[in-house]
Amino acid sequence: MIDLASLILRVGLGVMFMAHGLQKAFGLFGGVGMEEFSKRVAGLGFSPAAFWAYVAAYVELLGGLALITGLSTRISSLLLLILMAVAVVKVHLTRGFFISNGGFEYNFIIFCVCLTLLLIGTGKYGLNKKF
Repeated sequence: MIDLASLILRVGLGVMFMAHGLQKAFGLFGGVGMEEFSKRVAGLGFSPAAFWAYVAAYVELLGGLALITGLSTRISSLLLLILMAVAVVKVHLTRGFFISNGGFEYNFIIFCVCLTLLLIGTGKYGLNKKF
């Protein structure tokens, strides 16, 4: 049963992260694209902003793909967990808990799902078991 739970969490979370990564990297799905995202990253105090913007976008994009396929689930989960922790601290924490005020509620749930996948791993339904 834990293998099926891992699959459901991996695919759901992976699709969500891939979509967000595509928004940031390429401006798809109504996203801002890399140039605007880099400006936003600079506004948060990260330097060099373009480097960190690419890191964030591609951790989401490739991390999401890795989760969907079940390849390097624990590593991907750790990187995505760190990304969510940074988002909470740098963007959402001062806005309180609730998402209606821009708070960290959503990021907290995603952090918890990443932590769960870090602990339970891929399960038997993933590419980690094939190689």
